[in-house]
Amino acid sequence: MVKEKAQILDTEGIRRSLTRIAHEIIEHNKGTDNLALIGIRRRGVPLAKRLAARIEEIEGRSAPVGILDITLYRDDLATLARQPLVRSTEVSFPVSGKKIVLVDDVIFTGRTIRAALDAVMDLGRPEVIQLAALIDRGHRELPIRADYIGKNVPTSRKESVLVRLQEIDGEDKVVIFEPPD
Repeated sequence: MVKEKAQILDTEGIRRSLTRIAHEIIEHNKGTDNLALIGIRRRGVPLAKRLAARIEEIEGRSAPVGILDITLYRDDLATLARQPLVRSTEVSFPVSGKKIVLVDDVIFTGRTIRAALDAVMDLGRPEVIQLAALIDRGHRELPIRADYIGKNVPTSRKESVLVRLQEIDGEDKVVIFEPPD
């Protein structure tokens, strides 16, 4: 049985992290002109929506939010399942020429982000693509880094990081799980 090792963030910790990331995005991009957020399914989507709401609270201007499904762009697609569940990508704005912030819950090996970059490039040619992740747990296999990080969490490769969000799981928290003994 897998057991919880430690809780990294609670509701307030997640809120504070997202507020800080929102400020960093605004500062780095000198406001919200030409800015759009795209959440990577699954938990990147509510995080992107929360970031957009924080940005609007701070700047008084909203940034559009899109939803990206990367299932068919994964390099491990053949090992996932016989019939992987493909959901729709919902990006209702042109990405060409935009400052795109990809949003995900955890950055680990970098493979999810590589797939997301391919998916975004199939939609158009953004001015720039930046990455926001709530948790960076290290262990990259590709030369990819997040521009905005909620919390760096050193982990072993055997440990798992689980992000639970109110919109999907009914609670907000981030925990590390240990492998079974």
